[in-house]
Order: sequence, then structure tokens, then C-alpha cells
Amino acid sequence: MKLEVKDIRKSFGDKEILKGISFSVESGKALGLLGRNGAGKTTTIRILMDVFHANSGEMLLDGKKFEPRKIQIGYLPEERGLYPKRQIMEQMVYLARLRGVSKKEAVANGKKWLAKLQVEQYQDKLLETLSKGNQQKVQLASTLVCDPDIVILDEPFSGLDPVNSQILQDVVRELIGDGKIVIFSSHQMSYVEEFCEDVVIINHGEVVLQGNLMDIKREFGENQLVISGVGMNAEDMRKIVEGKLTDLVELTGTIKEDVIVRLLDGVPRNQLLQRLMDIDGFSIEHFETYKPSLNDIFVAKVGEEA
Repeated sequence: MKLEVKDIRKSFGDKEILKGISFSVESGKALGLLGRNGAGKTTTIRILMDVFHANSGEMLLDGKKFEPRKIQIGYLPEERGLYPKRQIMEQMVYLARLRGVSKKEAVANGKKWLAKLQVEQYQDKLLETLSKGNQQKVQLASTLVCDPDIVILDEPFSGLDPVNSQILQDVVRELIGDGKIVIFSSHQMSYVEEFCEDVVIINHGEVVLQGNLMDIKREFGENQLVISGVGMNAEDMRKIVEGKLTDLVELTGTIKEDVIVRLLDGVPRNQLLQRLMDIDGFSIEHFETYKPSLNDIFVAKVGEEA
């Protein structure tokens, strides 16, 4: 399957929230849908879920009009939405039945996912009796109980300790391996890097960056180097760059004791290396290609400085 979102626009009153959002995602892949708070991610998700209707634009599934009510969608919201004073299996079956799943299949699916998430012993307990982390795992099991073709995960790792995070990571990998369409929204960039081949970054209702994550990283780090000197901190290195290297590089950032520089047009890295070696009293500790993290890229695109 291929889900395409094309030029989606949405306004509430006079305020335009989405200003032409477009992206696509295919079966067996995870898409990272990213943005600061208020960027438009949740509105986009609610349009996909048919909670809101877009003012314009279209959504296609395999080239045909996407009708959310005709396909199984599993949605894990950032805020917990289950009933705290009801038995876990009871409400999981209820939610699956709302999606047209038979009671027998709902029970089987519920037991399957509770077991995978290692909370099957709580199936007859009230949700409010569980820890925050186990409630999160139950909510994920409830998301998957209808055997969805499209899975939307909004901050799925919230409140999980490292052990439970690993369990959830295994489940996400299984979903991707089973050919599900996975849309993954999180501010925890390390998890997005772990699962997502492609990312879409939204800012103020517009797509400011999208594409294959590895290609984006390669382009973002092009002609940039990380350099440092033995016994020097980032401020020491900044002074060297600004005092002796401005004809070769421009300073673009810092990482702990290192600085990040971009080679000016036409400057080979060997020339920069030789200049550093010629500085009296300077000994090179790091001189390597800058490999940006998704967090670096995100801040550069939508941070206050951007």
C-alpha cells in the first residue's frame, strides 16, 4: 500500500493551521512526522483519522481516494485515552468491536499483544491499578487489537523505562516487518532515527524538510568538519577559527569541546588540515567529517535561530 497526502490545508476560523501539507509513506516503512508543539502534526493526524475534514487537498491510498472508515487504522495518542476504571481486556474487546472485529478475534488479538508487551497478567485488572509504563503498553496493545493496516504512533515511548522501551522497539520493528504503514510522531529523535527511513518536518503548518533520512543527513553534513585541539575547549577552538581560519571555513556550531566548520567554496579539506598543523602550539585531536544527528537537523530547521 501507498498512502499519499497531497496539499492538505486546514483552517479554524480565520487561522490557517495547515498550509499545504504533502508527503507519502508505503507499506513496510515508517515515516517520522516531526515538528515543534503547535506545528500542525496533530491536526494532520486527525485529518488522516477523519476526525477533522481538510478545507482542500486530497489523500490517496494506492492511487484511489483514501477513506479512513474503510480501512483499519490503529492510533496511539500522546494522551492516554482508555478508561481507568474498566477492566483492560473488556475495553480492548469493546474498542475492537467498534472497528468491526468479531469478539473471538478481538479476544485473541488482545491476548496476543498483551503477551508481546509482557502485560498479559493484567488483562482482568482495572487500568488505574497499573504503573504509568504498563498503562502505556496496554494502550499500545489496544491500538493494535484491530490488526490495523495503518499504525499512527504519537509519542509512544512516553513514560517507559529502558527495558520497556526495548520491548516497544521490538513491537514497532515487527509492525514494519509485517508490512504495516507506520507514521511515527515523537520529540525523541533517537527513536525516529532508529525506525524511520523517511521524515517530514512541519513548522507553522508547512513542510520545511522531507525525504530520506540518510540522504538528508548526507546533504546537511556536506563540506562540514568537526575539529578540536588537544587540551582545548570549544571556546578556545572558536578563537582559533575566527582568528586564523576565516579565509578557509565558517563556524557553524559546537559539540562539547569540538567545533563544527563548513569549508568555503573551493577549499579542499587538506588545505585546512595543513593550516591547523602549521599553527604553533596546536595539536589536532579531532579532524573528521561532521555526521549530523536528526536532533541537530531538527533544531537547525525549526529552532529559534532558524
